[in-house]
Amino acid sequence: MADERAERIAEFVKPLRVAPGLKVNLARDFDPSAKASALKKKKDGEEILRVGTELLADYQRRLAAQNTWGVLVCLQALDAGGKDGTIRHVMSGVNPQGVHVANFRVPSSEEIDHDYLWRYAQRLPRRGEIGIFNRSHYEEVLVVRVHPDNLDRQRLPKEAKGEDVWERRYREINNWERYLTDNGFRVVKMFLNLSREEQRVRFLKRIDVPECNWKFSASDARERAHWDDYQRAFSRMLSSTSTEWAPWYVIPADRKWYARVCASAVLAHTLIGLDPRYPKVSEQGRRDLAEARRELLKQAPPGVPPDPYATAAAAKDGKDAKDGKDGKRARSGKGERAKRGRSR
Repeated sequence: MADERAERIAEFVKPLRVAPGLKVNLARDFDPSAKASALKKKKDGEEILRVGTELLADYQRRLAAQNTWGVLVCLQALDAGGKDGTIRHVMSGVNPQGVHVANFRVPSSEEIDHDYLWRYAQRLPRRGEIGIFNRSHYEEVLVVRVHPDNLDRQRLPKEAKGEDVWERRYREINNWERYLTDNGFRVVKMFLNLSREEQRVRFLKRIDVPECNWKFSASDARERAHWDDYQRAFSRMLSSTSTEWAPWYVIPADRKWYARVCASAVLAHTLIGLDPRYPKVSEQGRRDLAEARRELLKQAPPGVPPDPYATAAAAKDGKDAKDGKDGKRARSGKGERAKRGRSR
Protein backbone atom coordinates (compact mmCIF):
# COMPACT_ATOMS: atom_id res chain seq x y z
CA MET A 1 0.00 0.00 0.00
CA ALA A 2 2.82 2.38 0.92
CA ASP A 3 4.59 1.64 -2.37
CA GLU A 4 1.36 2.25 -4.28
CA ARG A 5 0.86 5.61 -2.58
CA ALA A 6 4.48 6.55 -3.25
CA GLU A 7 4.07 5.76 -6.95
CA ARG A 8 0.85 7.79 -7.19
CA ILE A 9 2.49 10.77 -5.52
CA ALA A 10 5.57 10.50 -7.77
CA GLU A 11 3.35 10.58 -10.86
CA PHE A 12 1.34 13.47 -9.47
CA VAL A 13 4.37 15.75 -8.87
CA LYS A 14 6.19 14.84 -12.08
CA PRO A 15 4.59 17.59 -14.24
CA LEU A 16 5.43 20.18 -11.58
CA ARG A 17 9.17 19.56 -11.62
CA VAL A 18 11.41 21.87 -13.62
CA ALA A 19 13.83 19.71 -15.56
CA PRO A 20 17.46 20.75 -15.04
CA GLY A 21 18.67 22.75 -18.02
CA LEU A 22 15.17 23.71 -19.19
CA LYS A 23 14.93 27.30 -20.41
CA VAL A 24 11.77 28.39 -18.64
CA ASN A 25 9.24 30.91 -19.82
CA LEU A 26 6.57 31.07 -17.12
CA ALA A 27 3.80 32.37 -19.35
CA ARG A 28 4.44 29.60 -21.89
CA ASP A 29 5.42 26.62 -19.74
CA PHE A 30 3.29 26.77 -16.59
CA ASP A 31 -0.40 27.60 -16.20
CA PRO A 32 -1.24 29.15 -12.79
CA SER A 33 -4.81 27.81 -13.00
CA ALA A 34 -3.88 24.27 -14.05
CA LYS A 35 -4.97 21.20 -12.12
CA ALA A 36 -4.72 17.45 -12.57
CA SER A 37 -7.46 16.03 -14.79
CA ALA A 38 -8.47 13.57 -12.04
CA LEU A 39 -9.23 16.41 -9.62
CA LYS A 40 -12.33 18.15 -10.94
CA LYS A 41 -13.42 19.81 -7.69
CA LYS A 42 -12.02 20.88 -4.35
CA LYS A 43 -13.51 17.86 -2.60
CA ASP A 44 -11.65 15.57 -5.03
CA GLY A 45 -8.36 16.87 -3.64
CA GLU A 46 -9.32 16.46 0.02
CA GLU A 47 -8.46 12.76 0.05
CA ILE A 48 -5.06 13.34 -1.55
CA LEU A 49 -4.33 16.13 0.93
CA ARG A 50 -5.34 13.87 3.82
CA VAL A 51 -3.11 11.04 2.58
CA GLY A 52 -0.25 13.47 2.02
CA THR A 53 -0.64 14.92 5.52
CA GLU A 54 -0.66 11.43 7.05
CA LEU A 55 2.45 10.47 5.11
CA LEU A 56 4.20 13.67 6.20
CA ALA A 57 3.40 12.97 9.84
CA ASP A 58 4.70 9.41 9.57
CA TYR A 59 7.87 10.31 7.72
CA GLN A 60 8.58 13.29 9.96
CA ARG A 61 8.60 10.97 12.98
CA ARG A 62 11.05 8.70 11.17
CA LEU A 63 13.18 11.69 10.13
CA ALA A 64 13.42 12.87 13.74
CA ALA A 65 14.14 9.37 15.09
CA GLN A 66 16.88 8.64 12.54
CA ASN A 67 18.43 12.08 13.08
CA THR A 68 20.57 11.81 9.94
CA TRP A 69 18.88 13.98 7.33
CA GLY A 70 17.48 17.49 7.54
CA VAL A 71 15.04 18.95 5.01
CA LEU A 72 15.00 22.56 3.82
CA VAL A 73 11.83 23.73 2.06
CA CYS A 74 12.14 26.99 0.10
CA LEU A 75 8.85 28.74 -0.70
CA GLN A 76 8.80 31.58 -3.20
CA ALA A 77 5.84 33.52 -4.56
CA LEU A 78 4.65 36.99 -5.38
CA ASP A 79 2.54 38.85 -2.82
CA ALA A 80 -0.77 37.04 -2.10
CA GLY A 81 0.69 33.84 -3.57
CA GLY A 82 -0.52 31.78 -0.60
CA LYS A 83 2.74 30.91 1.19
CA ASP A 84 1.37 31.30 4.73
CA GLY A 85 -1.77 29.29 4.01
CA THR A 86 0.24 26.56 2.31
CA ILE A 87 2.51 26.21 5.34
CA ARG A 88 -0.45 26.19 7.73
CA HIS A 89 -2.44 23.51 5.87
CA VAL A 90 0.34 21.25 4.63
CA MET A 91 2.11 21.06 7.98
CA SER A 92 -1.10 20.69 10.02
CA GLY A 93 -0.45 17.06 10.96
CA VAL A 94 3.22 17.17 11.91
CA ASN A 95 4.87 17.67 15.27
CA PRO A 96 5.56 21.42 15.56
CA GLN A 97 8.72 20.69 17.54
CA GLY A 98 10.27 19.21 14.40
CA VAL A 99 9.31 22.04 12.02
CA HIS A 100 10.74 25.55 12.02
CA VAL A 101 9.61 28.41 9.79
CA ALA A 102 11.93 31.31 9.00
CA ASN A 103 10.57 34.52 7.47
CA PHE A 104 13.01 36.83 5.73
CA ARG A 105 12.23 40.52 5.54
CA VAL A 106 14.42 43.52 4.76
CA PRO A 107 18.01 42.69 5.88
CA SER A 108 19.15 44.20 9.17
CA SER A 109 22.36 46.21 9.44
CA GLU A 110 24.10 43.19 10.96
CA GLU A 111 22.99 40.98 8.08
CA ILE A 112 24.19 43.51 5.52
CA ASP A 113 27.59 43.41 7.22
CA HIS A 114 27.93 39.78 6.08
CA ASP A 115 27.81 38.02 2.72
CA TYR A 116 24.35 37.68 1.18
CA LEU A 117 23.94 33.98 2.14
CA TRP A 118 24.98 34.48 5.77
CA ARG A 119 21.56 35.22 7.24
CA TYR A 120 20.03 32.19 5.52
CA ALA A 121 22.76 29.89 6.79
CA GLN A 122 21.92 31.00 10.35
CA ARG A 123 18.37 29.62 10.01
CA LEU A 124 19.06 26.23 8.45
CA PRO A 125 17.34 23.20 10.02
CA ARG A 126 19.20 20.70 12.16
CA ARG A 127 19.35 16.99 11.35
CA GLY A 128 15.99 15.37 11.97
CA GLU A 129 14.13 18.63 11.33
CA ILE A 130 12.15 20.24 8.52
CA GLY A 131 13.02 23.89 8.02
CA ILE A 132 10.79 26.15 5.92
CA PHE A 133 12.07 29.37 4.39
CA ASN A 134 9.06 31.65 3.80
CA ARG A 135 10.88 33.57 1.11
CA SER A 136 14.47 32.44 0.90
CA HIS A 137 17.94 33.11 -0.43
CA TYR A 138 16.28 33.42 -3.85
CA GLU A 139 15.20 36.92 -2.87
CA GLU A 140 18.82 37.79 -3.73
CA VAL A 141 18.16 37.09 -7.42
CA LEU A 142 14.53 38.26 -7.46
CA VAL A 143 13.80 41.40 -5.42
CA VAL A 144 17.42 42.50 -5.60
CA ARG A 145 17.42 41.98 -9.35
CA VAL A 146 14.14 43.83 -9.94
CA HIS A 147 15.32 46.64 -7.64
CA PRO A 148 19.09 46.98 -8.29
CA ASP A 149 19.41 49.72 -5.65
CA ASN A 150 19.27 46.89 -3.10
CA LEU A 151 22.55 45.66 -4.54
CA ASP A 152 24.13 49.01 -3.68
CA ARG A 153 22.94 48.68 -0.07
CA GLN A 154 24.83 45.41 0.29
CA ARG A 155 28.12 47.35 0.38
CA LEU A 156 29.78 45.14 -2.21
CA PRO A 157 33.11 46.08 -3.76
CA LYS A 158 32.82 47.50 -7.25
CA GLU A 159 34.22 44.33 -8.85
CA ALA A 160 31.38 42.26 -7.31
CA LYS A 161 28.66 44.31 -9.02
CA GLY A 162 29.63 43.67 -12.63
CA GLU A 163 27.38 42.49 -15.43
CA ASP A 164 27.92 38.86 -14.45
CA VAL A 165 26.61 39.33 -10.89
CA TRP A 166 23.38 37.35 -11.47
CA GLU A 167 25.00 34.44 -13.27
CA ARG A 168 27.59 34.33 -10.51
CA ARG A 169 24.89 34.27 -7.83
CA TYR A 170 23.05 31.45 -9.59
CA ARG A 171 26.30 29.47 -9.58
CA GLU A 172 27.03 30.28 -5.93
CA ILE A 173 23.52 29.30 -4.84
CA ASN A 174 23.71 26.02 -6.78
CA ASN A 175 27.06 25.24 -5.19
CA TRP A 176 25.74 26.08 -1.70
CA GLU A 177 22.73 23.80 -2.16
CA ARG A 178 25.00 21.05 -3.46
CA TYR A 179 27.15 21.48 -0.34
CA LEU A 180 24.06 21.17 1.88
CA THR A 181 22.85 18.07 0.04
CA ASP A 182 26.27 16.41 0.22
CA ASN A 183 26.21 16.95 3.98
CA GLY A 184 22.81 15.41 4.61
CA PHE A 185 20.35 18.26 4.04
CA ARG A 186 17.81 17.78 1.25
CA VAL A 187 16.69 21.00 -0.45
CA VAL A 188 13.21 21.13 -1.98
CA LYS A 189 12.06 24.33 -3.68
CA MET A 190 8.51 25.34 -4.55
CA PHE A 191 7.38 28.38 -6.51
CA LEU A 192 3.69 29.23 -6.06
CA ASN A 193 2.77 30.45 -9.53
CA LEU A 194 -0.02 33.04 -9.28
CA SER A 195 -1.72 34.75 -12.23
CA ARG A 196 -1.90 38.53 -12.46
CA GLU A 197 -5.70 38.48 -12.36
CA GLU A 198 -5.88 36.23 -9.31
CA GLN A 199 -3.44 38.48 -7.49
CA ARG A 200 -5.68 41.47 -8.30
CA VAL A 201 -8.72 39.66 -6.85
CA ARG A 202 -6.86 38.66 -3.69
CA PHE A 203 -5.61 42.20 -3.18
CA LEU A 204 -9.19 43.50 -3.49
CA LYS A 205 -10.33 41.01 -0.87
CA ARG A 206 -7.63 42.26 1.49
CA ILE A 207 -8.93 45.80 0.98
CA ASP A 208 -12.68 45.05 1.04
CA VAL A 209 -12.76 42.65 4.01
CA PRO A 210 -11.89 44.49 7.25
CA GLU A 211 -10.43 41.38 8.87
CA CYS A 212 -7.96 41.12 5.98
CA ASN A 213 -6.87 44.78 5.88
CA TRP A 214 -3.75 44.02 7.92
CA LYS A 215 -2.48 41.78 5.11
CA PHE A 216 -2.32 44.60 2.58
CA SER A 217 0.18 47.42 2.35
CA ALA A 218 0.86 50.17 -0.15
CA SER A 219 4.10 48.44 -1.11
CA ASP A 220 2.08 45.49 -2.44
CA ALA A 221 0.48 47.71 -5.08
CA ARG A 222 3.85 49.26 -5.94
CA GLU A 223 5.43 45.84 -6.46
CA ARG A 224 2.55 44.80 -8.71
CA ALA A 225 3.66 47.53 -11.12
CA HIS A 226 6.83 45.43 -11.66
CA TRP A 227 4.88 42.32 -12.66
CA ASP A 228 6.68 41.73 -15.97
CA ASP A 229 10.10 42.27 -14.39
CA TYR A 230 9.29 39.67 -11.75
CA GLN A 231 8.05 37.18 -14.34
CA ARG A 232 11.35 37.47 -16.18
CA ALA A 233 13.32 37.19 -12.94
CA PHE A 234 11.39 34.07 -11.89
CA SER A 235 11.84 32.51 -15.33
CA ARG A 236 15.60 33.04 -15.22
CA MET A 237 15.81 31.78 -11.64
CA LEU A 238 13.98 28.56 -12.52
CA SER A 239 16.09 28.07 -15.65
CA SER A 240 19.39 28.55 -13.84
CA THR A 241 18.86 26.91 -10.44
CA SER A 242 16.70 23.82 -10.91
CA THR A 243 19.27 21.06 -10.45
CA GLU A 244 19.27 17.30 -9.96
CA TRP A 245 20.18 17.77 -6.29
CA ALA A 246 17.79 20.67 -5.60
CA PRO A 247 14.97 20.83 -8.18
CA TRP A 248 12.30 23.48 -8.46
CA TYR A 249 8.60 22.58 -8.49
CA VAL A 250 6.19 25.11 -10.00
CA ILE A 251 2.88 24.94 -8.12
CA PRO A 252 -0.27 26.29 -9.86
CA ALA A 253 -1.49 28.72 -7.20
CA ASP A 254 -4.72 30.26 -8.54
CA ARG A 255 -6.73 27.58 -6.68
CA LYS A 256 -5.57 27.60 -3.08
CA TRP A 257 -6.83 24.09 -2.35
CA TYR A 258 -4.98 22.67 -5.34
CA ALA A 259 -1.76 24.50 -4.45
CA ARG A 260 -1.90 22.90 -1.00
CA VAL A 261 -2.46 19.45 -2.48
CA CYS A 262 0.56 19.93 -4.76
CA ALA A 263 2.82 21.25 -1.99
CA SER A 264 1.86 18.37 0.28
CA ALA A 265 2.61 15.87 -2.48
CA VAL A 266 6.00 17.43 -3.29
CA LEU A 267 7.12 17.36 0.33
CA ALA A 268 5.82 13.81 0.85
CA HIS A 269 7.65 12.74 -2.33
CA THR A 270 10.88 14.24 -0.97
CA LEU A 271 10.60 12.44 2.38
CA ILE A 272 9.66 9.16 0.73
CA GLY A 273 12.81 9.48 -1.39
CA LEU A 274 14.92 9.88 1.75
CA ASP A 275 13.20 6.83 3.28
CA PRO A 276 14.22 7.56 6.90
CA ARG A 277 14.05 4.56 9.24
CA TYR A 278 13.60 4.12 12.96
CA PRO A 279 16.97 3.20 14.52
CA LYS A 280 17.53 -0.46 15.39
CA VAL A 281 18.16 -1.17 19.05
CA SER A 282 21.44 -2.95 19.81
CA GLU A 283 21.59 -6.23 21.75
CA GLN A 284 22.76 -4.35 24.83
CA GLY A 285 19.94 -1.89 24.32
CA ARG A 286 17.41 -4.74 24.19
CA ARG A 287 18.79 -6.18 27.43
CA ASP A 288 18.49 -2.76 29.05
CA LEU A 289 14.88 -2.48 27.85
CA ALA A 290 14.04 -5.94 29.20
CA GLU A 291 15.56 -5.09 32.58
CA ALA A 292 13.67 -1.79 32.72
CA ARG A 293 10.43 -3.62 31.86
CA ARG A 294 10.91 -6.15 34.66
CA GLU A 295 11.43 -3.35 37.16
CA LEU A 296 8.33 -1.47 35.96
CA LEU A 297 6.17 -4.64 36.17
CA LYS A 298 7.21 -5.08 39.80
CA GLN A 299 5.99 -1.56 40.59
CA ALA A 300 2.38 -2.18 39.48
CA PRO A 301 -0.14 -1.36 42.28
CA PRO A 302 -2.38 -4.19 43.55
CA GLY A 303 -5.37 -4.90 41.31
CA VAL A 304 -3.87 -3.10 38.31
CA PRO A 305 -2.63 -5.01 35.22
CA PRO A 306 1.19 -5.08 35.38
CA ASP A 307 1.36 -3.94 31.73
CA PRO A 308 -1.89 -2.23 30.60
CA TYR A 309 -0.50 -1.65 27.12
CA ALA A 310 0.24 -5.35 26.55
CA THR A 311 -3.14 -6.33 28.03
CA ALA A 312 -5.01 -3.94 25.72
CA ALA A 313 -3.01 -5.12 22.68
CA ALA A 314 -3.76 -8.78 23.46
CA ALA A 315 -7.48 -8.00 23.85
CA LYS A 316 -7.51 -6.19 20.52
CA ASP A 317 -5.73 -9.09 18.79
CA GLY A 318 -8.31 -11.48 20.27
CA LYS A 319 -11.21 -9.31 19.08
CA ASP A 320 -9.73 -9.04 15.57
CA ALA A 321 -9.31 -12.82 15.42
CA LYS A 322 -12.90 -13.37 16.60
CA ASP A 323 -14.24 -10.85 14.08
CA GLY A 324 -12.30 -12.63 11.37
CA LYS A 325 -13.76 -16.02 12.30
CA ASP A 326 -17.29 -14.60 12.56
CA GLY A 327 -16.91 -13.01 9.17
CA LYS A 328 -15.68 -16.27 7.69
CA ARG A 329 -18.63 -18.19 9.20
CA ALA A 330 -21.04 -15.55 7.92
CA ARG A 331 -19.63 -15.78 4.42
CA SER A 332 -19.72 -19.60 4.64
CA GLY A 333 -23.35 -19.50 5.77
CA LYS A 334 -24.31 -17.28 2.84
CA GLY A 335 -22.58 -19.72 0.52
CA GLU A 336 -24.46 -22.70 1.93
CA ARG A 337 -27.79 -20.88 1.68
CA ALA A 338 -27.02 -19.95 -1.91
CA LYS A 339 -26.23 -23.58 -2.75
CA ARG A 340 -29.49 -24.76 -1.18
CA GLY A 341 -31.38 -22.10 -3.11
CA ARG A 342 -29.89 -23.30 -6.41
CA SER A 343 -30.62 -26.97 -5.58
CA ARG A 344 -34.28 -26.15 -5.19
